[in-house]
Amino acid sequence: MKARLGCALLAVAVLTGCTNAPPPPLVTTEVARTESTRPMDLGEAVVGVDSVLGGYNPHKLADQSTITTALAEVLLPSVFRPAPDGTPALDRTLMVSAEVTNAEPYTVTYRIRPEASWSDGAPIAAEDFVYLWEQLRQEPGVLDGPGYRLISKISAREAGRVVEVNFSKPYPGWRSLFADLLPAHLLKDIPGGWASVLKETFPVTGGPFSVKGLDRDRGEVVLERNDRYWAAPVPLDRIILRRGDADGIAGALRSGHNQLALTAPDSTGLTALTALGQTTTTKTVPRPTVATVLLRPVGTAMTDPRIRSAVAALVDRDSLVKAGTGGGPGATLPANAQVLAPSAPGYAPSAPSGVTPNLPLAENLLTQAGYTRPNGSWQLADVPLNLVIAAPAGRTAYLEMARELQRQLSAGGVQSRLLTPAADELFTSLLAPRPPDAAAPAEQIDLVVAPEPAAGDPATVLASRFGCAQETTDGAVTTAANPLGFCDQSVQQSIDAALTGQSAFADALTSVEPALWGKAVAIPLYQEADTLVVRREMSGVSVGPPWAGPFAGATQWRRMAG
Repeated sequence: MKARLGCALLAVAVLTGCTNAPPPPLVTTEVARTESTRPMDLGEAVVGVDSVLGGYNPHKLADQSTITTALAEVLLPSVFRPAPDGTPALDRTLMVSAEVTNAEPYTVTYRIRPEASWSDGAPIAAEDFVYLWEQLRQEPGVLDGPGYRLISKISAREAGRVVEVNFSKPYPGWRSLFADLLPAHLLKDIPGGWASVLKETFPVTGGPFSVKGLDRDRGEVVLERNDRYWAAPVPLDRIILRRGDADGIAGALRSGHNQLALTAPDSTGLTALTALGQTTTTKTVPRPTVATVLLRPVGTAMTDPRIRSAVAALVDRDSLVKAGTGGGPGATLPANAQVLAPSAPGYAPSAPSGVTPNLPLAENLLTQAGYTRPNGSWQLADVPLNLVIAAPAGRTAYLEMARELQRQLSAGGVQSRLLTPAADELFTSLLAPRPPDAAAPAEQIDLVVAPEPAAGDPATVLASRFGCAQETTDGAVTTAANPLGFCDQSVQQSIDAALTGQSAFADALTSVEPALWGKAVAIPLYQEADTLVVRREMSGVSVGPPWAGPFAGATQWRRMAG
């Protein structure tokens, strides 16, 4: 009997040892340890983050995140980068010069340093400029499209190190172009095209660091010093970005297993981070995005401004901000303007005064539009007002806000349905601009709870978010060129004037801001923000220039003993 039992146990052990079970994931909550398991490595810094999930394409609306911004800053070359005051400054590690060299046609000439190259040895050259132009002028769901659509021609000389860019119209915001260049020699023929660019990782890099490892399942990105980088080598050998939950990040900072954290905690997590005491410093880092409710003027109901205004009157903005931030750092940056984010130079609140939600106003507007409320829900000729709300999947804050918005509409008698498509599908397919004669999409989205871009040239931001497509051959402009689906000639004239320098951006805001509030197409909520926590052993770490964040200064980070 004992022999048979021993054989059975041995068989179980053998079978267990032969399984193909994957290794267990990293534990996200810090395990208590009494001492370090290895000697301190002064060439390594570990950064606690909420997530390492991508895509990592900084030019796609769907990929905007803390991790995408951080990786782009240290892996991709840019012609201009934000200076400490937020103005664009030429990056002289990449560029010799960039300047306007002709007024007619409006021409900018770029001269690239001859030693600048990608980590596989290929030169950073004109083809990288051309590739970015070709993608961003035509692909849906991208940032800064209006600026790239003004480019009429790109030519090169001196083996691609001198790039001449011609514009169809003057463009004072040209310094916002050609940030985060991409390696055209590897990406122009990539299977899947633009949709696959930086979807999983970076094939090569053109910055001070390169990717040693990117493990989504384990929640870790390992960056190492780029040996092919032509500028001065960085002090650190490697930077590790490691996913953790709020308790895990706080514990790792306390024990010294993490040296930094860049995270968006709720109020409880923020309390835990600020309670770390004198061993750390804690600062708020505004992100280049504003959480916004888009009221799309499309479909049968929402094309009526009275319906949009009624929906806006049902919205309790404070409750949405609370749902999205959980009392975290974004709660300190309420957004009360349509175009500029709270941290942007020149920001001034422009939201109309008044109490929200305003149920009597909503009821009056819906009644004017012919709706009745016989059974608690608004309807038109026995057809209920049933709106479709969308929020990107995997974005917890936006899903919470969408559910809160759904609750608010229901309380006001408006039925709704919530969709949670993948971010890429949402921005590049469901919200893609459509020509006037195009067939209606299978799923018409009425409201969107999503991040809106806020960085870069402010006139370009305005055009990206609210502008129409370029003029057709007969001079007509009737097609929206934004995920909102908004195109209004009374606003477009001011947008065009600001984009081409015919009027100052501040003057354009004077007319644009009240017009956009009056048309009830967007309800800004708050500017996204992270909390930066730094242990005293690190030097050279700051919140970074506006829009760029802490990783913009990673070339200056040092870790000291102690």
